Amino acid sequence: MTETTSSPRTHAGFTAAACLFHGFSDPTRLAILQRLSEGEQRVVDLVNHLGLPQSSCSKHLACLKDCGLVTSRAQGRASVYSLTHPELLHRLFASADELLDATGEAVALCDNYGALTLHPTVPSTEETA
Repeated sequence: MTETTSSPRTHAGFTAAACLFHGFSDPTRLAILQRLSEGEQRVVDLVNHLGLPQSSCSKHLACLKDCGLVTSRAQGRASVYSLTHPELLHRLFASADELLDATGEAVALCDNYGALTLHPTVPSTEETA
């Protein structure tokens, strides 16, 4: 996706990249990935650390696993989750932090993709009257 790439991306390549970033587009999935960057975790560990319902946590883990970002292994009756490519995700998160620092986190204010699009506010009855 950068000019230093040896060959230009095709439309299909940009579609795959957009799908990858869509996988990162949820704050809960990012929190799970960040926690997994510290080491293997069971669902119960993630639920306790992140304060999520077990069903929500499992749903996000299934998404991350389908995307190839997370893997799991059985440990007794539990599944233990880990990052598939921890070194690449560490570099991606570091680059994202750099870009957010460079842009002053302007993306959070963006009308199209900013914070309000993640959790839109519901207008009060006074505003709709």
